[in-house]
Amino acid sequence: MKEKRISLSEHFTIKKLLRFTLPSIVMAVFTSVYSIVDGVFVSKAVGDTAFAGLNLIFPFVIILGAIGMMIGSGGSALIAKTLGEGDSERANGYFTAMVVIIAALGVVFGAVGIAVLRPVTELLGADATRETVNAAILYGFVSLCGMPFLMLQYSFQSFMVTAEKATLGFLITVGAGIMNAVFDALFILVFGWGLAGAAAATAAGQAVAGIAPIVYFSCKNNSLLRFRKPRIGWKKFFRACTNGVSELLSNISFALVSILYNMQLLRIAGDNGVISYGIIMYMSTIFFNVYFGFSLGAAPIVGYHYGAQNESELKNLRKKGFLIMSVLGVVLTAFAEGMAIPFARIFATSEEIYEMTRIGIHIYSGAFLLMGFSVFGSAFFTALNNGLISGAISFSRSLIFQCGMVLLLPMLWGLSGVWAASVAAEVLAFGVTMLFFFCMRKKYHY
Repeated sequence: MKEKRISLSEHFTIKKLLRFTLPSIVMAVFTSVYSIVDGVFVSKAVGDTAFAGLNLIFPFVIILGAIGMMIGSGGSALIAKTLGEGDSERANGYFTAMVVIIAALGVVFGAVGIAVLRPVTELLGADATRETVNAAILYGFVSLCGMPFLMLQYSFQSFMVTAEKATLGFLITVGAGIMNAVFDALFILVFGWGLAGAAAATAAGQAVAGIAPIVYFSCKNNSLLRFRKPRIGWKKFFRACTNGVSELLSNISFALVSILYNMQLLRIAGDNGVISYGIIMYMSTIFFNVYFGFSLGAAPIVGYHYGAQNESELKNLRKKGFLIMSVLGVVLTAFAEGMAIPFARIFATSEEIYEMTRIGIHIYSGAFLLMGFSVFGSAFFTALNNGLISGAISFSRSLIFQCGMVLLLPMLWGLSGVWAASVAAEVLAFGVTMLFFFCMRKKYHY
């Protein structure tokens, strides 16, 4: 018997909330597999220098691609609120306009990124070897050619959930990930294209994830969204962008913090430090995307009930969200501690890198305990169309606290201080998030 589709308008139990958000969680986690698959192939088949170059330039690519996530998340909040108000025609006009704008911006930002790629890479790799810098430029050039697809992929992660088609979004992401892995094997192992082949394989996967939803929404479908005549004024578009600024800040901050971490590690431990950090970031990205995927799936529900002025359901969603984040925090932290040795073994190509990575994971894993609360809090306020608070949570968590700690703690504890910086930052971010929830409780009645 076919299972009944869950609608945004329903009352959500924990079971129903997990069922609704599970495709988004798996989709977000599977998206992170792209870079991990590249990392496995590059570290094992191409070499440490190529792997260091990949990790050096990857944050720059993410900064540019984050524009798509900003418009997608902020636009989804506006669309969900409009659907909650009962105006589906206007919501579809907003949706269509945003997709067109994202695709155009992808072309522009890809071209700009290519134009400044060499000076940016040389700046980021000031303490790296010339071979590492050249590898970073090669990977960056190929990746930036696929920028429109990356931005569309980011935005459709939100749009598919708002359309009540999270499962379809997950299947598209799985297909894109499989294509990425297949082309990695083909381009690197068979054709011998090396690092350029890894970047091309990732771009191919992103093309699938960006184009397939366009085909779906262009055809007759039974989702809440479909392409119609674009309908959005600059005021509404600006509002959507400012509402989604937390997701932009989160990705930009992640990239900037990664750059700062790499600089600190190059100074303290050389290229091996960058390689070790890249391995730890693979685990961190997977776990972060568990929290992000849940928040991504829950946000349209919050936005819908906010538009419908259903305060009791907002309170229900806030309570259940906190409970789920608490349980996930304990589970993921314990899992990270248990997986430190095998995970380090998968990627490490020398005993020095293995030992550095193993110790780093044991320290860094404490960050997973509280990470989910600030991720969920930022998405919750984005769904309430309060981009200011959402951005404040995201900006403080992912940039201010991270940068402050990674500059301060290494002066006290050296390399261990680098790994402990994220733990300290998440503790501070948790405090800020809870403060905002407390201060805004009377305004939103959650």
